[in-house]
Formats: sequence, structure tokens, C-alpha cells
Amino acid sequence: MKITFEELRYFLEEQFPQGASYGTLQELGDGWAEMKLEVEEEHLRPGGTVSGPAMMGLADVAMYAALLSKIGLVPLAVTTNLNINFLRKPVAHAPIWARATILKVGRTIGVGEVFVYSEGSEEPVAHSTMTYSIPPEK
Repeated sequence: MKITFEELRYFLEEQFPQGASYGTLQELGDGWAEMKLEVEEEHLRPGGTVSGPAMMGLADVAMYAALLSKIGLVPLAVTTNLNINFLRKPVAHAPIWARATILKVGRTIGVGEVFVYSEGSEEPVAHSTMTYSIPPEK
């Protein structure tokens, strides 16, 4: 693993503070990360369910954290593709959490998947695959 939990937590607070609105880092390992989002009113859509953009944001930031665990603190690694399948309705007002796992890291891209869960449910509410572009070293 290229970074510690504390290094990444500090990096996200300093370099990507807006990411906190998409979730907070809970755990970090070599090629994986878990993040949690405390669901608030702004994360809900009509009908009382967690919105798709809230789940996508959580999944994206979790994947970013997982990728950085493999490549180090590279601020300009960016999402180039995100595919998400919404599998079931999350519980309104219950936290959601994501577990991101890196599947492959090359010189210029990283690929991974994320499962999103609603607290209190064992089955995932969403599944996402993502590709990140990794900038060349200077």
C-alpha cells in the first residue's frame, strides 16, 4: 500500500474538501476502500429514497480512495468512465456505505468496482464499475 489511512484522510480534507459531501473514509487497504454517507434530506429524491447522484458520488469517491491506495497521492487521477446499476431501493434516512476494489492498475488507467449498501441490508443497492485516468509522472 502506497499511503496510510491517515495520509489519505488528510489529503482528502485538504485537496478535495467537497468530497466530504459524498462520504467519509471509514477503512483503507491495499487496493480497496470503504466510505460511508450519512443520508440527509439533500440526498433524498421524491418518494423518499436515496438519489442516484448521491450513490454515484459515494461510489466515485470510494473508488478514488481505493486507487490512491495503490498509486499514492495523485490529485489529478480522474474518472473517465462510470457505469452504475441500481439494484434495489435504499432505506431512506439510513446511512449508505460503499466498498471499492481495484481490479487492475496500469501506467495510465485504473479499473475497479464498487458495491453500495444501505445500512441494515445485506444485499447491495447498487453496483458500479469505473475507469480512472492516471496522469503521467513528470
